[in-house]
Amino acid sequence: MSKEAVNLGKVAVLMGGSSAERDISIMSGTGVLQALLSRGVDAHAFDPSLRDLGELKREGFARCFIALHGRFGEDGTVQGALELLGIPYTGSGVMASSIAIDKVMTKRIWLAEGLPTPRWQKVASAAATRAALAELGAPMIVKPAREGSSIGLTKVMSAGECDEAYARAAQVDEQVLCEQFISGEEVTVPVLGSGAQARALPVIRIVAPDGNYDYQNKYFTDEVKYLVPCGLQAGEEAHVQQLVLQAYAVLGCRGWARADVMIDAKTRKPWLLEINTAPGMTGHSLVPMSARAAGISYEDLCVLLLQAAALDHGGAHA
Repeated sequence: MSKEAVNLGKVAVLMGGSSAERDISIMSGTGVLQALLSRGVDAHAFDPSLRDLGELKREGFARCFIALHGRFGEDGTVQGALELLGIPYTGSGVMASSIAIDKVMTKRIWLAEGLPTPRWQKVASAAATRAALAELGAPMIVKPAREGSSIGLTKVMSAGECDEAYARAAQVDEQVLCEQFISGEEVTVPVLGSGAQARALPVIRIVAPDGNYDYQNKYFTDEVKYLVPCGLQAGEEAHVQQLVLQAYAVLGCRGWARADVMIDAKTRKPWLLEINTAPGMTGHSLVPMSARAAGISYEDLCVLLLQAAALDHGGAHA
C-alpha cells in the first residue's frame, strides 16, 4: 500500500441515496470504490438512505467521496451534514451545491455575471408552459428545475405537446423550467481543482441519435458518439473552456464539476445550460472520458478527487 493511500485514512464512498438518480449513483459509486481499493485506499461503500450519517463519525471515517447524484446528494444537504460532522468531502460546498442543482438559480447568477445562458421561464402550470412556448418559440425544452440525468425532460415542438411535457417534469419536481432550444453542437466540459488552480479538461462533443441525448441514451445504450478530441477549432475549444471556468468560479464551485454547453450552429456562440457538481463516474460517464484524454486514468482521477476533499470552513470540527 502506498504512503499516499495510507494518509487518506478511512474513506466512505457515499452512493445510492434516495433521489431519482439512485441507480446511476450506485453505478458511479461502485466504480469509484473499486478504483480506490485498487490504489490501496481503505474505502467502504456507504448508502445514506440505508444508514444514519452519524455512523460516519462513530466509525472513524476520515473523508467522504460523494458519488450521490440529484437531490439529497448533490444539493448541499449531505454537504451540510458532513460540515457539521467535520468530515471533509469531495466536490463543492454547501452553497455552490445548492445553487448549482437549481437550474433557475444558476441561470440568475450567470446572467447577473454577464454569462450567456438560453432564455427561459419558470412555470407552474400547463397553461404557463404553453404561454412560454409562445414567448420562447419552438422547439423548447421543458425540464425539472432541480433534477439531473435528463430525467423528466421533453423537447416540445408545438402547443399540443406542452400539457404532457409539463406533467412529466412536474412529476419529478414542482419547479419546472422552460428553456429556449439552441440548435447546434452539444458539448460538455469537466473542471478539476479550486480557485486559481481550477483547470478545464478537454471538451467532449456529444453526438446523439436524432439529437436525443436522454436518460436511456446517456447510460444504457452505445448509440451516442462522444468525440474527444471534440473537433472544434482550437480557438473555439479554448473559448468554451474559459467560459466554463468562469461559470464554475462565479457559483463558488470547488473540487470538480462538469458543465453542459450548446454552441449555436449559425453564430458559433456558446450557451451555458447547467453545471453538475457531482458528475457521473459510470462506464458511460464523461468526466473520466475527458480525463483519460488528458492522460489521467480513472483510478488516478478518483484518488485526485479524494485528495482534494475539504470542508467549507477548513479543518475538522471538534
